[in-house]
Amino acid sequence: MVNRFVIKAIKILREKLKNKVPLIGFSGAPFTLATYMIEGGSSKNFIHTKKMMFQNNRLFNYLMEKLSLTIISYLSAQIKAGAQAVQIFDTWAGVLTPLDYKISVLPHVKKVISELKKEGVPIIYFVNDCAGILKEIKKSGADVIGIDWKVDMTDAIKQLGKKVVVQGNLDPCALFLPKEEIEDRVKDILWKGEAARGHIFNLGHGILPETPVENAIALVEAVHKYGHKA
Repeated sequence: MVNRFVIKAIKILREKLKNKVPLIGFSGAPFTLATYMIEGGSSKNFIHTKKMMFQNNRLFNYLMEKLSLTIISYLSAQIKAGAQAVQIFDTWAGVLTPLDYKISVLPHVKKVISELKKEGVPIIYFVNDCAGILKEIKKSGADVIGIDWKVDMTDAIKQLGKKVVVQGNLDPCALFLPKEEIEDRVKDILWKGEAARGHIFNLGHGILPETPVENAIALVEAVHKYGHKA
């Protein structure tokens, strides 16, 4: 069942924004949601999740299929309510080997993205700790691939290919640097991002609550100063 409060909030926001700022919907990805259900929270080694994958793969796939259908329904409802793009967060998929990601996760991600593409809005797929599985992530079918800060943008683009649109990838903690150094980091990432088909500047993960507001403002100003609008 889709959360009616989320849908109502999207409709209100879309009306207030009046197309001045794009509204992005979001959801966790099947694997990341599965880890929270199996582990009961975050984890250092995800031993319970991996044990299910390896010892009871039938049950694991059943759970992933159920989560995939739920995510499709949830994000489709967000799009119909007014979201102009959606982002799928796979915060924990980077803990897997390329082979395990390919076998146990990628098919479900591809299914979610394939179904959501029927809605006609851009799909962003973000995997934290993505460096080791970028070649597999490339096969997801997403319109935009989010890159975390632990891989150089140049190296990520080389693995993904220049036909891919990327998003990222400033370390959130870099916002504690002096403003002039934040600007230098922004310029470096923007310059490297030009090698891709398209680049959306972003942090490599969520902004931290302790971040100085004035530094966040400086970041946005630097992006506007040195970035190029499509």
